[in-house]
Amino acid sequence: MTLAINVTDLRFAHGARTVVDIGRCQLASGQSMAVIGPSGCGKTTFLHLLAGLIRPGSGVIRVLDRDLSQLRGSELDRFRGRHIGLVFQRLHLLPALTIHQNVLLAQRLARVPLDRTRVEALFDRLNLTGLEGYKPSMLSQGQAQRVAIARALVHGPELLMADEPTSALDDGHAVEALALLQESARAAGAALLVVTHDQRVRGHLEHEFEMVTPA
Repeated sequence: MTLAINVTDLRFAHGARTVVDIGRCQLASGQSMAVIGPSGCGKTTFLHLLAGLIRPGSGVIRVLDRDLSQLRGSELDRFRGRHIGLVFQRLHLLPALTIHQNVLLAQRLARVPLDRTRVEALFDRLNLTGLEGYKPSMLSQGQAQRVAIARALVHGPELLMADEPTSALDDGHAVEALALLQESARAAGAALLVVTHDQRVRGHLEHEFEMVTPA
């Protein structure tokens, strides 16, 4: 079994307060998992650790069979940009650019060849065709979320991670967003990790990992 995520004895502290304390967490390539826990238990911090955006105090994080502690500076940036897709709770779409330009920019930042055909295919699959010239402020929340998913997938990542993707959605749209993430990851052959405090997510992904607030 190939692992997309393999974490052992992971700890991260902010000052004297332990924020993340995880003995073991694994996710196989091509599978999906919900990381569930109450607000303040360190879920977003865990996602940032997995993405290499912050460094742990101790423990081992292997992502796509790479030990993140062995990657430094620009090498880590290149690894993240090429192999990981991120959908943040705050979508961070650039307001001055059209949604088409937002997604193309993600390809440039990942240092992969520009592929407008792939962008068009993603827009078609995510029901965004015809909106290419729109700017983010012109979109509904659901449309903006789909753009963020397209941006996260456009460079062909092997791991897709989403932070609280259902928190601002009603029940129907929450189920739709989860299905969209799963379908998009499955079509791309990517593993999917969703971190959330939303109990409605339970049962929608293949695996669950429950976090608690460290003592």
